[in-house]
Amino acid sequence: MKRIEAVYEKLKELGGEKGVSAIEIADALNLDRANVSKDLNRLCDEGKVVKGKGKPVLFTLAKTNKKEETILDRLSASNESLHSAIKQAKAAVLYPPKGLHMLILGETGVGKSMFAGIIHKYAIEMKKTEENSPFITFNCADYSNNPQLLLSQLFGSKKGAYTGADADKPGLIEKANGGILFLDEVHRLPPEGQEMFFTFMDRGTFRRLGETESERNASVLIVSATTENPDSTLLKTFTRRIPMVIRIPSLSERSLEERFNLISQFFREETSRLGRQIRVSVNSMRAFLSYHCESNVGQLKTDIQLVCAKAYADFLSQDKEEIEISSLELPQYIKQGLYKEIEHRQLWNKLIGINKRYCIFDETKETMLYDEEENNENIYEMIDLRVHELRSKGISSEKLEKEMERDISDYFKSYLHSVNRRIDISSIENFIDPEIIGVVEEIIRFSEESLGRQLSERVYYGMAVHIANSIERIRKNKKIVNPQLKWIRTQYSREFNTALHCLKIIDRTLDVSMPIDEAGFLAMFLAYDERDIEDQKKDINVIVIAHGAATATSMVDAANRLLGVKYAVGINAPLEEKPEQVISRVREYLRQAKVNSDILFLVDMGSLTTFGREVEEEFGVKTRSLPLVSTLHVIEATRKATMGYTLDEVYKDTFNVFSLMQNEIIDEESEEDIQKLAVVTVCTTGEGSAVAIKNMLFKQLKFDSKILEILPLNLVGKESIYSRLKNIEKEYNVISIVSSFRLDSKIPQFSLEDVLKNKAAEAMQNLIDVESTYIKMGDTLKSMLSAIDGKEALKDIKRFIKNIETDLDIKMDTNILIGVTFHIGCMLDRVKAGGKLIEEFDEKDKFIAENKNMYKVVKAAAQFLNKKYDITIPEDEICYIMSFFDHKKHV
Repeated sequence: MKRIEAVYEKLKELGGEKGVSAIEIADALNLDRANVSKDLNRLCDEGKVVKGKGKPVLFTLAKTNKKEETILDRLSASNESLHSAIKQAKAAVLYPPKGLHMLILGETGVGKSMFAGIIHKYAIEMKKTEENSPFITFNCADYSNNPQLLLSQLFGSKKGAYTGADADKPGLIEKANGGILFLDEVHRLPPEGQEMFFTFMDRGTFRRLGETESERNASVLIVSATTENPDSTLLKTFTRRIPMVIRIPSLSERSLEERFNLISQFFREETSRLGRQIRVSVNSMRAFLSYHCESNVGQLKTDIQLVCAKAYADFLSQDKEEIEISSLELPQYIKQGLYKEIEHRQLWNKLIGINKRYCIFDETKETMLYDEEENNENIYEMIDLRVHELRSKGISSEKLEKEMERDISDYFKSYLHSVNRRIDISSIENFIDPEIIGVVEEIIRFSEESLGRQLSERVYYGMAVHIANSIERIRKNKKIVNPQLKWIRTQYSREFNTALHCLKIIDRTLDVSMPIDEAGFLAMFLAYDERDIEDQKKDINVIVIAHGAATATSMVDAANRLLGVKYAVGINAPLEEKPEQVISRVREYLRQAKVNSDILFLVDMGSLTTFGREVEEEFGVKTRSLPLVSTLHVIEATRKATMGYTLDEVYKDTFNVFSLMQNEIIDEESEEDIQKLAVVTVCTTGEGSAVAIKNMLFKQLKFDSKILEILPLNLVGKESIYSRLKNIEKEYNVISIVSSFRLDSKIPQFSLEDVLKNKAAEAMQNLIDVESTYIKMGDTLKSMLSAIDGKEALKDIKRFIKNIETDLDIKMDTNILIGVTFHIGCMLDRVKAGGKLIEEFDEKDKFIAENKNMYKVVKAAAQFLNKKYDITIPEDEICYIMSFFDHKKHV
């Protein structure tokens, strides 16, 4: 019997209503308590065991007779304001023998029809109606001007009952027999119709229009809806027959969380329709959360559909790689939601997060994904990656220890230094378990008493996030290893002893067994909090200088308030003031503020950009200056500076601020959108060494600098090398890497030794030549093709190939890419000109049958070519294209 099975059986034996602790089971089985606790937590995850909330933590067997969740239960979970309506609906459906008739009240667009449809599904789930029972919808307003026709629609008519009734006709009541008839806008039902309905509701009998003798029977649950006051628009004799009146709240009465759930649901529905992911910018989500939606849920859904339709049109017409929705593309009345009152921002942060850029909706996932700005706060992942990289280089254990000592030290310096500016400490409970927060508070109190000093808020936040990560790691059976435990133990003995007691607090309160290695990490939080004042001097200063009485301070105030910081500084330059006077005042500010770290000057006119050089000489600090400043520039610069980015990184990202706004500003003069090539040089000893390698490659290689760049990359820093490479690949096609150690990447790599000995130049030059040829193929195709534009076709073909590579998760060799590009270009030209197939594909049907997935992918990718060039690519040509990719998979 496995240990976990023995633990479960012993819990069955010892357990009762009160429960059993991990220690009791461990003693009974003579097992280690930590292992028993781990097994019990795993059983909790599997739903077999329930963990109590008190102290000590007690475990009980999960009840197995839990009822299956219904559609109304799921609706209730995400719509708190509908709890009352849902309870009423459940009671009405389940009421013996056949349920109670219902009247749904609510403004236009609140979702009355949708709610009626859910009631029908619930009735089927609860087996109150058959699986295929009818759900008939009728809008009384459609025939309100012709009462006779309206009644014949509902009750049916006898031949000759009225002019035009040339045959017996059944009504909707007969069609709804055994199910539900939903009457929307029931207040439009004429009085005689209401009388006929209350007779039917009383006795279950009715007559078709024109019948006088025979009565008909039907078992129908009537669900009606109105936007009007029923007391003034419906007969009392009618409303008395409807015992269950359900009110649906308007969108303005619902919480922001509910609205968020609705928005997410509607976006998922659109992904299902389009069959593709939809990336929605966070600002777009915030706008949808807060704009004035006059026509309720119905308008919200329609607005989302319209925005998705526009994004899809852009995706097709502008050759975009993904369907993206930006706040800049929203209608003005929706965009107004971004300017709503400031108190919404705390709720926004809770629902969406702070460091997110996109919400990614996928039809296959219930929850959304996020594309984040930064997510490198996990020390464990940093250590795993770093140790792997260093060991792959074959360095000695002694050198590895020294490298890790520096890396761990740098991690805590940078992490503690910037953590309290990245997020509002008060919102920590939005994403950290309250139980963990309680433990951290106890740890902080004990540590302050033990060390005799007050700890900063950043330690509180840092420990909370760190302990949450460590507990998650333990529960996933991942090891916690601190390669610098011995060094920390001796270097910070006082903090380490305090941290050991903190482990006992965690162990006792959260019922997990923390390894001693964890004490080393906690000790670093305590030790580096004291050093933080010294570290703060390394901040990047953001100083805005702009002409006008309050231009600079206004932009700075807006940026600081939006980001929740007091960071950027504004210096106004009145128009009557001479530049020398402005510069003098800036110098005075720098002296009084004792600025001794890097400065980014954001200025509105070019005349001020040269001032940075004077500051460098006088104050001994590095500066960069950016002209034509806007509020967006100030926000981006401040945001990146508070995250701990270097001056050059902040300058570059701020300079590119408009290009980050989802391609809103397009360079009309560029002939074609070319993704530049890049060779990345990686060095562990600092950016200077990487730059030296870059200069060496400049001498060894021949290339067009408009097409290729050599990018030096410094490994030192909190951000992983793989994350930084991924960011580079968003802007460049990385064709090779030069590194002193092997990276886990499909990109061709060359060792530093080969570059130094000039052994890599020939192979790298070949890569550059091939890739450059591929980029410049437009001119070649232009001269070859006659029915279509060669340069335009090249962009379409590249997009076509990239879509296939993405869907098949492969990367084509560039030599093969050149071949397939020429083939597709000539094929498009031939088909457009009406030419015949050169040669049929041998055993076409068999080839398709053996490569069904590839056929589906290539066929789907070809649709936009068919549409753009108004052609139909033959099946044989699809197979020829497939053969290129099939060859790639087997090389």
